[in-house]
Amino acid sequence: MKQFAIVTIYLITLIGLIGCSDDPPSVRIVNQNANKANVQVKPLSGTTININDVQPATASPFQDIPEGTYELTAGVQNESVSAMGAFNATNNNNYSVVILPTSPPTLRVDTQGK
Repeated sequence: MKQFAIVTIYLITLIGLIGCSDDPPSVRIVNQNANKANVQVKPLSGTTININDVQPATASPFQDIPEGTYELTAGVQNESVSAMGAFNATNNNNYSVVILPTSPPTLRVDTQGK
């Protein structure tokens, strides 16, 4: 009985620790525009992430990023104006930067929990 109690306490502690872990935020680009796009995901401090050559009607893979505020710049082929936007990334969330099929192009950021 004593061993059962020890094992039970151990399992509860282990489950509690696993449940409290945070996954870093992730970002991807979803290109709904008719032309390929290049996107800069720029944190307020740190290294800019470039996600280039996202083809029309496709999505890039998710990339983990640090928590923080990001500025977005999307250059779409054959468009003279870049789309701009911003979002705040927090742990345990996936962010999809959607390039909308407008002229000039516009951005929308969708959030989904991990």
